[in-house]
Amino acid sequence: MDRPLAHSVPLLRVGEVLLVTLPAELTDDLAAELQRELSEVVARGGVRGVVIDLSAMWIVDSFLGRVLAETAAGIRLLAADTIVAGLRPAIAITLVELGMTLHGLRTALSVEAAFARMGVAVAAGEKP
Repeated sequence: MDRPLAHSVPLLRVGEVLLVTLPAELTDDLAAELQRELSEVVARGGVRGVVIDLSAMWIVDSFLGRVLAETAAGIRLLAADTIVAGLRPAIAITLVELGMTLHGLRTALSVEAAFARMGVAVAAGEKP
């Protein structure tokens, strides 16, 4: 299922895991739309995990941090896991400085590591 959201945030299905690669600049409206779309796709079934790739992003504000945490919590209630991958050190520091430790949000250094944590094998050097 390669189903793009408006403004081209694709949801790529790799087995039972969705990969969502966020663009460098993500508007608040698109973030909220993405949250709704992910919840709907997971609720339809057949998805046991979502990997949200932030590696293209240079800035994550408090709103997006809250949306990520709420999205992960909602997906968890729908019996699937969420892992945020590719968080840059500067973004992690900023989120902590904002007081957003994002309790319960699982992270991985790369998309490959996130897929490994989900139990999906990805060959070295390949994008899922």
